[in-house]
Amino acid sequence: MDNKILTLLGFASKAGKLTFGAALSTEALNTKKARLVIVSSDVSEKSKKEICFYASKAQVNCIILENVTTNILSNAVGRNCGILSINDSSFASAITEEYGRKC
Repeated sequence: MDNKILTLLGFASKAGKLTFGAALSTEALNTKKARLVIVSSDVSEKSKKEICFYASKAQVNCIILENVTTNILSNAVGRNCGILSINDSSFASAITEEYGRKC
């Protein structure tokens, strides 16, 4: 299931619908652009807690991909990152739906 999520993230990246990194994702949350936040499994606990706090404050889902490392996520989206936000409702709902099937 993670492969389909990674494929969708790759498409979102090529479409220019992602924000990369904790700082820019937080900014996207604060400006109401972010629709979903994705975090890789090996990001520090402090960073996970912080980005999930801002996502919760903005009423946006935060998904931690347990079997996906920063390296795998970076390869999928073409940029080095462990935290990113999806700024498109269609991609966000497709990824959330796929993640829901996995659980």
